[in-house]
Amino acid sequence: MKIALLGAESTGKTQLSHDLAAHYASQGRKAAIVSEVLREWCAREERTPRPHEQLAIAQEQERRVVEAAARAEIVIADTTAIMVAIYSAMLFEDGSLYQFALQQQRRYDHTLLTGLDLPWVADGLQRDGPHVREPVDTLVRQILMKAGVPFRVVYGQGLERLANALAALPPEAGAAGSNPARLGRTPWQWTCDKCGDADCEHRLFSKLVQPGGNGATEPPK
Repeated sequence: MKIALLGAESTGKTQLSHDLAAHYASQGRKAAIVSEVLREWCAREERTPRPHEQLAIAQEQERRVVEAAARAEIVIADTTAIMVAIYSAMLFEDGSLYQFALQQQRRYDHTLLTGLDLPWVADGLQRDGPHVREPVDTLVRQILMKAGVPFRVVYGQGLERLANALAALPPEAGAAGSNPARLGRTPWQWTCDKCGDADCEHRLFSKLVQPGGNGATEPPK
């Protein structure tokens, strides 16, 4: 089982990946975390990648997921090529990575999007500021929805966030071959426990700041 964690900067992806891995390990399952290659790259090179360097970073992110899947029952990706594609489009007006990123994203069994309810925290490395989170969050949602990639949004503080992430995964999460598409089943849809409307969360965020520019940051149609 491969779980993808997507989300804007400072939304708890890394902490959630470790919490999920610890949870599965407590059940006797072998879980592996694939950390963010872009962050690792920036720390090593002490700069932001240039346009021609973005694809290699996205490819390495997904290569490590494949490698981890060969040795672990559960793989938790602390971001995927989707986030590299988004930042490349926003920074350099280059949307050429979307096709590769979406192709890879469809190979994940479950996609969780971390919500914006956590406070923004500077890390002194690659975070641009709290003003970037809403446009990035909006782009992630647009890309996944237009591509028909199912995802669930996770909110909450501390252990509540972990509990909500686990609740957003179907009961069979952790079982081999649980990808609904591979089994010929309709993808499981999470619904709000308050109103039962699966679309309500998306409408809640419909007024988020929309990215501008000449269209390079727009996801593929």
